[in-house]
Amino acid sequence: MNELLGKSQQELAALCVALGEPAYRGAQIYNALYVERKFSVAEMTVLPKAFRDRLAAEAQISMPVVKQRFVSSDGSVRYLLALPENEELRAGRSASVEAVFMPSEGRQTICISTQAGCAVDCQFCLTAQLGLIRNLTAAEILAQILLPMSDMAERAKDNSADALAPQTNIVLMGQGEPLLNYDAVMAAMRIALDQKGMEISPRHVTLSTSGIVPGIERLAEEPVRPKLAISLNASSDEQRNVLMPINKKYPLRVLLQACKKFPRGSREYITFEYVLLGGVNDSPDDARRVAKMMADLGRVKVNLIPWNPGALPYAEPSAESVAEFHRILLEKGIPAFTRYSRGRDVMAACGQLALTEVSNGSALPVLR
Repeated sequence: MNELLGKSQQELAALCVALGEPAYRGAQIYNALYVERKFSVAEMTVLPKAFRDRLAAEAQISMPVVKQRFVSSDGSVRYLLALPENEELRAGRSASVEAVFMPSEGRQTICISTQAGCAVDCQFCLTAQLGLIRNLTAAEILAQILLPMSDMAERAKDNSADALAPQTNIVLMGQGEPLLNYDAVMAAMRIALDQKGMEISPRHVTLSTSGIVPGIERLAEEPVRPKLAISLNASSDEQRNVLMPINKKYPLRVLLQACKKFPRGSREYITFEYVLLGGVNDSPDDARRVAKMMADLGRVKVNLIPWNPGALPYAEPSAESVAEFHRILLEKGIPAFTRYSRGRDVMAACGQLALTEVSNGSALPVLR
């Protein structure tokens, strides 16, 4: 059975020709999927009924099932999604993943996952506790954008609420390491960024990596690509080796050199994300070392993210240490911003995505 979701316009055209239809039918299916957001062949009334019937017998559109929605007090929504079964899944582990919808004035941001679980093993991140379950397909990645947008549009219609904001931001910062699932991620992003597809501007899409240097170098060659964000989280190799074991393979010297070479548009920055762990990496000396790292990398900025609580042996940084870290970076001429994560109360914040269910005010892990 052919999967329509995740296919490019050219791939859909080839499928239509193979089914005895003109190639332009592929463009019609492409528009129905990604512009009109129609997720069943029967709804694609632009196609002749005889072809719809034949296509429905030969192809499918597999959308994840929403197992649960968790609505935060700040309006964010964490989606716990059941994925289609896959023989690559570990025995006894559920095929689930998470996406987070975050509304704000004039825009909505959708945080999506690129793998179920994660293999990178960052010590301060709850997702790492899952290990890698499997890579997601291009279809499953795109569905995490399409489903929340359609869901929210329907809810707005039903509740006479405001429609979706005109600007959609996508951040590849959910479960998984995007550059370890490169082909599927970029297949999805080419459709998301296509002006005939989902028509999301590249400047509104950010891919966050733990520092997979070959993937960064490969991304640099893409003609159209998301913005790059590096999950840094340490001010020295010794510190980063402990917090992010991937650093042993791609140490800071190698990672920062790849960032220095990474091409940027006239108004484009590389973002360095720095999760502040109380008493671990949040000292003034850490801040000075980070500023020194950034000094000759070209256009960069640093997002400081106070650690979000979870069942891990770390503590939130004090407000004073966050403010001092921020001040030192600015004093050294490094653009810096403190980002307090949204959705913390429903385990939707940065580092909290671990397939949790919330019941009677408590968070219960879902690791079936």
